[in-house]
Amino acid sequence: MTSCTGATGSIWMTKNMKRNNIFDLPVLPGNTSTEIFETLLDGKVRIDRIVSTGQTTPEGEWYDQEKDEWVVLLQGEARLRLENAEILELVPGDAVFLSAHCRHRVEYTSKYPPCIWLAVHGDLKK
Repeated sequence: MTSCTGATGSIWMTKNMKRNNIFDLPVLPGNTSTEIFETLLDGKVRIDRIVSTGQTTPEGEWYDQEKDEWVVLLQGEARLRLENAEILELVPGDAVFLSAHCRHRVEYTSKYPPCIWLAVHGDLKK
């Protein structure tokens, strides 16, 4: 890795890595049934950017993941339901830790602005 120091501090980049901005969105599909999942880093942990534009978990289905997940909502508004019936209303900056097998579902994501999520998956310790 190469360390570069700029006016804002250090930026770590590999030779072939370009600088990206988490808020630079791809062209969003007109079909609002499609969420965009983009893996940013994959190693001991996986970091994904997810862009939601009104998508929800299908009725009666739950996420039940093998790995822990820490997710932060960077833009938009969302609502998560945990299996214990707790409902989490999320606004930009809200972060949630979901331990492995914590069953949850997405009940709402805003279309405008689209939700931008940053999700970290792995064997995480809270």
